[in-house]
Amino acid sequence: MQERTGQRYRYTGLFILAGIALFIKVVSAFPDIVEKYYSTGIYPLISRVQRFLFGWMPFSFGDLLYAIATILLIYSIIKLIRAIAQKRVTSAWLLRVGVLVMRVWLWVYILFNGLWGMNYNRVGIVRQAGIRPSSYSTAELDTLVSVLIQRMDAVRPVSLTERRPLEHKKTLFTRAFSAYQQPGTRSVFLKYGGQSVKPSLYSYLGNYLGFTGYYNPFTGEAQVNTTVPVFVQPFTTCHEIGHQLGYAKENEANLAGFLTASKSESPAFRYSAYFDLYLYAIRDLFLRDTTLGQLRYNQLSPGVREDLVTLRKFNQDHVGLLEPLVRTLYSQYLRVNQQPSGMMSYNQVVALVIAYNRKYGIDKL
Repeated sequence: MQERTGQRYRYTGLFILAGIALFIKVVSAFPDIVEKYYSTGIYPLISRVQRFLFGWMPFSFGDLLYAIATILLIYSIIKLIRAIAQKRVTSAWLLRVGVLVMRVWLWVYILFNGLWGMNYNRVGIVRQAGIRPSSYSTAELDTLVSVLIQRMDAVRPVSLTERRPLEHKKTLFTRAFSAYQQPGTRSVFLKYGGQSVKPSLYSYLGNYLGFTGYYNPFTGEAQVNTTVPVFVQPFTTCHEIGHQLGYAKENEANLAGFLTASKSESPAFRYSAYFDLYLYAIRDLFLRDTTLGQLRYNQLSPGVREDLVTLRKFNQDHVGLLEPLVRTLYSQYLRVNQQPSGMMSYNQVVALVIAYNRKYGIDKL
């Protein structure tokens, strides 16, 4: 009798979880509802609570959770192999394990979407900024590249004195937080409170897997790879804070990071914003017009070229065997979450910036 009651409880719980997951899936099909009731409704409260609970910790609690989850997964696989080898696999065993796996998967799905993931389905920063992204001409792209070159050349010399201080993680994160606090910007929707940015515990591993930062939706922590060249870290930090604000899509987090870092009082943050956007824009320009792209590249100052060489050499020195696989898996993850361009979703920030320029003018970038 107790066994039947236990089975009934397990199946009832499974159906309840499946019902909640289905509800989330249905609601996610309506971006306006997600935007009003979740992204600008309950999510800001959820994110503030997360940052309150975990922001005070000097280390990434979320990274520890990932480590524990990985250990449990490996342990479960070993148990599965052992059960198969010992011929203990029966239909009842398979059913029991299947129910357990389904329950775990549903919990992860519900927590991921409930705590942050539904932001993939929001209307987002485009509506908040009042812009209309569309196809753009090569002339518009060339203008953007030219402006970025001018600004990089102008701000780099005064940004150099900040590079050593920014090697201290606390200074980097504090200045990123301050950048989101500054008044007098059109981007009032980028209001940020409750700091929770941490150095990744897997920074050295990340160099070989190809990531510079990531967001943990279960703890609300933003993790930054602090072993990459220091001049790219400010933008990465602002990008990850953009994820904390509920901009799940990579192009939107890039825009949030750019609008914030480019208006920072810190020359190093402004340079980092211009440098990162330049990488996206010049790649696009080379694809459209190789001759024009080479012309703009030749206009770079020796200092900016030196930074490009430094970044390129860093990436070449940290080529990992698993990086192509990780990039492929992450591209698929992005496609599943409303970003059909995969890794190229990051590059789509160019269209957003050009749309922003059309509305507010290049001086507001």
